[in-house]
Amino acid sequence: MATILSESLRNYISEGQKDLVDEGLHLLEHAESDHESHLQDYSFVVFPFAKAYEGFLKQVFLGAGYITRRDYYSQHFRIGKVLSPNLVHRLGRESVYKKICDESGCDISERMWQTWKKGRNEVFHYFPHNLHSLNLKDARVLIEDIIATMELVVEKVKTKHIQETLLRYDTMS
Repeated sequence: MATILSESLRNYISEGQKDLVDEGLHLLEHAESDHESHLQDYSFVVFPFAKAYEGFLKQVFLGAGYITRRDYYSQHFRIGKVLSPNLVHRLGRESVYKKICDESGCDISERMWQTWKKGRNEVFHYFPHNLHSLNLKDARVLIEDIIATMELVVEKVKTKHIQETLLRYDTMS
């Protein structure tokens, strides 16, 4: 299972993101060990990981120079907008999806988008025509996908900030 973070990822993410992952792991372990409750929706188990992923993406975008510090701290900045492949032409130079595609490959930007869409948007939003409830197995799969995507981004997206952070860690070891 990919819920154990690699050293590279654990050293890259913020303390707040680590706390969210740890709390999410606690929720997942509790849900999996509770053999009496059979809930209809385990979306709540995915929430901490989705929130950590959101913070991670903002951190990567800032470190790569895809967004400004103002965007990073703004309550109006929307990851789903700048990461959407459907808005590349409309956003032009503001499209983070396009920037990642150009610098690291479209497979990475598409993976980041799909993880965002499935692991965050489809989990958080209420659609009257599709409640999109998650059973425990599906929640675990989404959690594993979020972590795997974060691992892939740290490994493949060659941002100056990630490289500098990892270099600092390597020299400390």
